[in-house]
Amino acid sequence: MSVESLKAKQAVIDEIKDKFERSKSAVVIDYMGITVGEADAMRKQLREAGIDYTVYKNTLVSRAIQGTEYEPLTQVLNGPSAFAFGYEDATAPARELNSVIKKLDKMSFKAGIVEGEYYDQDGIMEIAKLPSREELIAKFMGSIKSPVSKLVYLLQAIADQKEDGAEPAPAAEAAPAEETQEAPAE
Repeated sequence: MSVESLKAKQAVIDEIKDKFERSKSAVVIDYMGITVGEADAMRKQLREAGIDYTVYKNTLVSRAIQGTEYEPLTQVLNGPSAFAFGYEDATAPARELNSVIKKLDKMSFKAGIVEGEYYDQDGIMEIAKLPSREELIAKFMGSIKSPVSKLVYLLQAIADQKEDGAEPAPAAEAAPAEETQEAPAE
């Protein structure tokens, strides 16, 4: 093998190492069966979601991940393999690829590493079903909004009642009857 060829391969290995080191997650898929147009549309969708999607030779990836936390992926590096890297949202590659796979019904997950943990095909499918971080935050905020809103309305009603000159009801009168009764002795 020529010196130039070895240097070119080493440059690709270094590029692969860099992507794996910077990523929070990496998902490996079998991309066979998709057309060039479908591949272009998929790449555009993944790029817009902040996911780096690339096809590399399995042997070069094996060399690049040797001795790293991504080394368990070597067991699925056979046949055509494409790699999706998530640098910001660890679950984004699995989630976005899952939507593409459902739409095209041609590709399949092989495995992945999410935040240092290896997941097989079924595990990646489960991660793909998780909502994004923003969705989880929105759901959490929605769940705490209701009780806080009720408290604000109650405080406003008490303030309005005081402004009108009426006294608020004493706490003992406002408590339900069952709370004020004593429990029978056993």
